[in-house]
Amino acid sequence: MADKSPYSLGKVLIVDDDAVVRKAISKVLQRIHASSIQAKDGKEALKILQKDSFDLILLDIRLPDIDGVSLLKEIKSKYSYIDVIMITGYPTIESAVDCIKLGALDYLVKPFSVSKLESILKTVLSDGIDYKDKYGLPIDSSRIIVGKSPAMKKLFKRIFKVASTDSTVLITGESGTGKELVARAIHSFSNRKNEEFVAVDCSALVETLLESELFGHVKGSFTGAYHTKHGLLELANHGTFFFDEISNLSLNIQAKLLRVIQEREFMKIGDSKKIKVDIRIISASNKDIKEEVEKGEFREDLYYRLSVVPINLPPLRNRVEDIPLLIDYFLKKISKKIKRDIPIFSQEALEVLKGYPWPGNVRELEHIIERILILEDSGVIRVEHLPSFIVHQDDEIREFSNIPLSLEEMEKRYIKFVLKYTKGKKIEAAHILGINRKTLTMKIKKYGITL
Repeated sequence: MADKSPYSLGKVLIVDDDAVVRKAISKVLQRIHASSIQAKDGKEALKILQKDSFDLILLDIRLPDIDGVSLLKEIKSKYSYIDVIMITGYPTIESAVDCIKLGALDYLVKPFSVSKLESILKTVLSDGIDYKDKYGLPIDSSRIIVGKSPAMKKLFKRIFKVASTDSTVLITGESGTGKELVARAIHSFSNRKNEEFVAVDCSALVETLLESELFGHVKGSFTGAYHTKHGLLELANHGTFFFDEISNLSLNIQAKLLRVIQEREFMKIGDSKKIKVDIRIISASNKDIKEEVEKGEFREDLYYRLSVVPINLPPLRNRVEDIPLLIDYFLKKISKKIKRDIPIFSQEALEVLKGYPWPGNVRELEHIIERILILEDSGVIRVEHLPSFIVHQDDEIREFSNIPLSLEEMEKRYIKFVLKYTKGKKIEAAHILGINRKTLTMKIKKYGITL
């Protein structure tokens, strides 16, 4: 039975053949308002993992049926998003090194003090990510870019590299991929982090209002201008200015923005006085601005000024391995907001969500999780709790409905499908695919496919 608490800090699987140890750890978890399930051996642990979702596994190295290190390897291959802390009464340097190499978060030696265990558990299970970067990249105390996939690690490296400069950045990607989060991350890690971050949605205002918002105006410059107004560019002086959906700017405002970038100055509407500004400009678009340039909708000279450093965000369907981590993060974040227990997400429901193409990307996933948490009172989220349009998709449509997909993405999905069909047998899968086993192995590695 799982231990219940008013607002659970997280869910832990305790795997140890010693009932006394399991009970002691369970009591510590109860005290810090975390729930737990116990397993006496490896086989029982694997059965539980097929049905339930966990934030952390406390795993004994010596088990009666399966070696703990071998079990760690299997857990990390199937449930890489779950943190694992190894516990042992027979410590050796070799076993500690092996466990850390295989992805264990920490290595505890029995007998350990209750205070030490409590401290570690609080840190690992807290909503923060100060313990070995649990979710991804922290921006500030309330914002996190969630992801551990190769694509996201590559993105994080680029964010750090560009943050230390004042170069203009153009962030592209589909709607819902988190372009503003990336812009805020660049600002947060820059030398301007203590100054203002000002964002404007270029698609939200008509041209006349947007121009006034950006540059400000002097009293009497147009009908309704009863007072002199400071523009957002002036307010962002010494900080970072973010233009969201910049492709929606009119050619008139594009020309004025080009001058701001080139001269670092502008004039209020109706004024002849130049205002000097020191700002870093980041922009974003879900459109291909090169195509907008070819159509005459966007200035080519401005495009090259804005895209000194281009950053493209991957759609969620291209980083499926991050979905369990995102679900885990949103479950905790939203449950805390609406003041309800954090439910378990069943493995079957997780697999359905991993097979959905997510046209709305991370934003859509967050909204789906919020809808489920508000409408469903169950402690375990199962397939029947998911929206019907996700559950009842035709299998073929589920795989390829979000056309167009890249050829690589189509290949990746089909290889995963064939490997699932052959139950991981590479020789049989290679025969069906019409390639040799070596080529298949290379493609599995290239696409990061887990068996």
